[in-house]
Amino acid sequence: MSGPRAAIIGGAAGAVALGGIVVIFLWFCLLRNRSISRTSETGSSDPSLPVGGGIELSTPGGVPHPSDSREARCFALEELAIATRNFTDINLIGVGKFGEVHKGLLHDGMIVAIKKRPGARSQEFVNEVCYLSSIRNRNLVTLLGYCQENDQQMLVYEYIPNGSVSSHLYGPSQLSNGKLEFKQRLSIALGAAKGLSHLHALNPPLIHKDFKTRNVLVDEDFVPKVADSGLRNLLRRNDDAGPSSRLLSDDIFLDPRIKEFGRFSEKSDVYSFGVFLLELLSGQEADRLQFPESGQTQSIVEWAQNYQESKDVSTIIDPRLGSSFTQEGMKEFIWLIVHCVNAYTERRPTMHYVVSELDRILEKERSLTTIMGEGTPTVALGSQLFTSSR
Repeated sequence: MSGPRAAIIGGAAGAVALGGIVVIFLWFCLLRNRSISRTSETGSSDPSLPVGGGIELSTPGGVPHPSDSREARCFALEELAIATRNFTDINLIGVGKFGEVHKGLLHDGMIVAIKKRPGARSQEFVNEVCYLSSIRNRNLVTLLGYCQENDQQMLVYEYIPNGSVSSHLYGPSQLSNGKLEFKQRLSIALGAAKGLSHLHALNPPLIHKDFKTRNVLVDEDFVPKVADSGLRNLLRRNDDAGPSSRLLSDDIFLDPRIKEFGRFSEKSDVYSFGVFLLELLSGQEADRLQFPESGQTQSIVEWAQNYQESKDVSTIIDPRLGSSFTQEGMKEFIWLIVHCVNAYTERRPTMHYVVSELDRILEKERSLTTIMGEGTPTVALGSQLFTSSR
């Protein structure tokens, strides 16, 4: 009987041991779940604390926007004065609709761009900045924070070192002399489109209202970033009475219907984006490029709006592109531009569609020029393009 008795005792001991293991496992899972519940909000094991005191911010459309870990930072005037050498002219890098723009070096080593204008303290200003700073995307310039002291309002942005796309197309000679090949221009267009599409995908959508080539910046890797997203919302008191001189200062990029009705929409941004594409195509400012055709002078936008496939487009293409593009890719690019600047708002595509089209054109262009090569007879390159009407 010793054998069966030993087996029974052994089995009982095994069952007890297994039960103990189960209890320990369940206890471990319980502790782990509690730990996860603490880290899910903050990303750390510290107890969650409400950011910004748990105050809810309002979007421009009045929809509550809960503050998050990317809350706008309130900078002290003293810190920004030190960063910019007291806002001296040597640090002045531009003047925009919001005011002067200074380059600054913060004490932690971060380089920033600071926009400054006269203005009294305003909670509405703070709410707007906090909302805009929460919008983050690889193709958007990040708004880091603000300052309101001594009757001054300031916006602090990340600094983008390589300047605007306009400076590389037709800006200062040291930049505009550089060559941007067609694929690179397509890549810039795609990134900018993604940034604008991200704004339109927000709930409620954020309309840029001031999209133009000068507001698309490129970093050291030529990654495009859309600047001044929603900035016109901070200036809207000046625009409430209707289209103003400030609003019309970039007339060529502005949807013609805005001049009449003063209402912005996603499709008005699409129109502005189409003009941006025209400047990428021509390498020139859209309001300066003129085409005498049939004894008449027309703007580059009018040229696009009246485009027919039989037209000779060689006069509109930047000669610096040389033969760096294919006939098929250029035709598809031009047709996308034509749709974006369509005079009828409802016929323009969405930015989501523009992104997908630019992505498709770029991938095809890369495939044709890389796999087949520029010397391959089956690829119609820029030097062979549109030499005669069809």
